[in-house]
Amino acid sequence: MSVAVLGTGMHPWGKWGRPFLEYGLAAARAALDDAGLAWTDVQFVVGADTIRNGYPGFVSGASYARALGWSGARVASCYAACASGAQALDIARTRILAGLCDVALVIGADAAPKGFFTPVGGERPDDPDWLRFRLLGATNPAYFALYARRRMALHGSTPADFAAVKVKNALAGSLNPMARYREPVTAEQVLASPMVADPLRLMDVCATSDGGAAVVLASESYARRHSVAAPVRLAAVSTVTPVFPNTVLELPDFATDSCAAVPPPERPFRASIAYAAYEEAGVGPEDVSLAEVYDLSTALELDWMEDVGLCPPGEADKLLRDGQTALGGRIPVNPSGGLSSFGEAVPAQAIAQLCELTTQLRGRAGARQVPGARVGLAANQGLFGHGSALIVTA
Repeated sequence: MSVAVLGTGMHPWGKWGRPFLEYGLAAARAALDDAGLAWTDVQFVVGADTIRNGYPGFVSGASYARALGWSGARVASCYAACASGAQALDIARTRILAGLCDVALVIGADAAPKGFFTPVGGERPDDPDWLRFRLLGATNPAYFALYARRRMALHGSTPADFAAVKVKNALAGSLNPMARYREPVTAEQVLASPMVADPLRLMDVCATSDGGAAVVLASESYARRHSVAAPVRLAAVSTVTPVFPNTVLELPDFATDSCAAVPPPERPFRASIAYAAYEEAGVGPEDVSLAEVYDLSTALELDWMEDVGLCPPGEADKLLRDGQTALGGRIPVNPSGGLSSFGEAVPAQAIAQLCELTTQLRGRAGARQVPGARVGLAANQGLFGHGSALIVTA
């Protein structure tokens, strides 16, 4: 079952130094304008939480509702790390499908710190995310580098392949007015940038950013009543967790489950996220027109291409080299420019992916438009086993 995406809005990504509420409000107002609705038409507000921004960030749904002007709308807030936006969308979609409301506004925004993300302060020896910093010194880029080394060992990927991902995404980002980084780059520039965590260089790793995104969702009957005959539809939201035994390392854990007593599941966790969405939407990888995937590093984009079924394991590099994932290729990946061009504004990320897919399926993406886009997939994941995948259809 699907719901209509009536409006999308974003605040440009960057380092603006202002409260996260400003970014979220700008995105929300843009989404309402896009939908042709007033704030008072909204019956339900869901905020994706930002843990770095104090109490207002912990109860972001109410914080946004208050800032927009108390209207009596119902609210919810949720936190699931990088999957926060997807869970917020799922909460809104579920309420609409249950018949408990017709119009929902989903908002995510962040004011991120400079440099690496770090755990929330305090001594928490029972917190695996705190422990990976304190015991291992494993910042996110170090973890991304381990995945990159794994890919190099398993599939023969090279730093030149990783650089080609950045070149592709930077070109797409240069065409996106919401992106933080809007300059094309060359492979030579990527390979000459400072080493952060071998083999990943500065241009291989996404930044931390400020930014916001919002969408207006509605029941299909409401859309018809308001003369929106053929809206983009949110056809699936996957928030699955891993299946035991989980045999691939997942941040923040640095150990896997044993297969001594139980065989591994049919698909590893990241692949299961996307395939649950395919099953719900009634489509498959062969139907996808474009994909927005979680390029925390250039190497991870290649892994995700395989995880979501765009090609068999080990073949993402060839797809990239052949130009099939670039704008104008057979299956563009990250036509928005991806996190490579935006950086991480954690609660907004999955919502921003939906904004891009909707813009593409509406045919309004301008110079980065994917011709004839009919089915869009977005995929990422959050800490502690939070899945996040979306499918939209036109």
